[in-house]
Amino acid sequence: MGTPFVHRNLPRLLLQAREAVMAHTRPSLREHALSDQQWRVLRVLGEHGAVETGRVAREAFILGPSLTGVLARMERDGLITRSRDPQDARRTVVEATADGRKLVRRLSSTIESHYSWLEASLGKAKLAQLYTLLDELIALEAP
Repeated sequence: MGTPFVHRNLPRLLLQAREAVMAHTRPSLREHALSDQQWRVLRVLGEHGAVETGRVAREAFILGPSLTGVLARMERDGLITRSRDPQDARRTVVEATADGRKLVRRLSSTIESHYSWLEASLGKAKLAQLYTLLDELIALEAP
């Protein structure tokens, strides 16, 4: 029986691509006892400073219930602090501690060197094209 599918399995390819990219990043994360999710939180905080938890969840692609546990572990490990938003006490703001910021700086150079390798391997134009295509794909599903 032939397959009814005409197109390749794009979700699987995207997951495989993610794993290929993360294969270079994970060893560095593990050296610092960080999970992928914890790194995504630190990267968001490293890029934006103090951030409301809803925005952290959206930008780090972590569902609310999972984010609560991730943030609790990170707070316990001294990587972040959580506080009430001074403008809206119903909201919680997350910020990297000095240790968290130091970790972001240390890991960012390792991760940026991987991106440089990726750029050298694929070529600057192809990597730019990949970013553009992914942005366009994401925009198709944006509300």
